[in-house]
Amino acid sequence: MGHWLQRNILEPGKLPLLLALSAFVLTFVITRTVTRLIRAGKGPFGNVEAGGLHIHHVVPGVVLTVAGGFGALAGRQGPGSGLFAVVFGVGAGLVLDEFALILHLADVYWTEQGRQSVEVVVVTAALVALVLAGFVPFGVDNLSQDELQDRGTVIVTVGVNFLLSLLALSKGKARTAIFGVIVPVVALVGAVRLARPGSPWARRFYRRRPHTRARAGLRAYRHDRRWTAPSRRLQDWIGGKPDPQPARLPGRRP
Repeated sequence: MGHWLQRNILEPGKLPLLLALSAFVLTFVITRTVTRLIRAGKGPFGNVEAGGLHIHHVVPGVVLTVAGGFGALAGRQGPGSGLFAVVFGVGAGLVLDEFALILHLADVYWTEQGRQSVEVVVVTAALVALVLAGFVPFGVDNLSQDELQDRGTVIVTVGVNFLLSLLALSKGKARTAIFGVIVPVVALVGAVRLARPGSPWARRFYRRRPHTRARAGLRAYRHDRRWTAPSRRLQDWIGGKPDPQPARLPGRRP
C-alpha cells in the first residue's frame, strides 16, 4: 500500500487531489447523515436559522469552495496546498449536496428533483477517482512519450475524442459523454449506439426513418425498465428517500 501511494499519488503530485476527494466524499456522507437525522427528528441536530431566515449549507459551502480554490491557486506545493485542498473538498461537498436547490431555485432537497444532487455527487466523485487512477481527459494518457512530443498526434487524439463525446451528448447520453471525456472508449460506445428518443440526433436523423425511430424507442424503454428501479434504490440508500408527492385532484393545476 505504501509503495502504491508513493508511486501513484505522492510522486505525481496528486496528494492534494486525493485529500480534496476524501474531504468531498466524507463531507457529503456526514451532511446527508445529519440531514436525515434532522428529518427523522432524532439526535441533537437542528436547522440553522438567523433571524428567522433558514440558512442552507450551500452558503458556507460556497465560502469554503472560494477560499480553498483561491488559496490553492495562490499557494505553492507543501502543507498549505493539502490544507486548501481539504477546505475546497469540504466546500464542494456542501455545495453539490444542494445542487438541486441551486438548479431549481427552490427547496427541493427531499423531493424527486432532489435526486439530482445525489447523482451529481456520485458522478463528480467517480470522475475525480478516475483522474487519480491515472486517466487524463480525451485519452492523452494512452499516448507514448514520443507521441506526446508530436503536437499533431496530440491534437488529433484530443479532437477525435472530443467529437465522440459531443456525438454521445447529442444522442441524449449525458453521463456517457461526461465519462467519455476521461475514458474515450466510453464515448465511442455512446457515439455508435442508437440515440435516445427526443435527443437532438434523433429529432434530426430519425424523423424520416420510422424503423430506426422505433428501435431507438424500444431500446430506451428496455434500458429504463431495467436500470431505473435499481438506480433509484441506490440513490435512496445514499441520499435518503424523497418525500411522497401529494396527490393532485382532477382538473387542479399544480
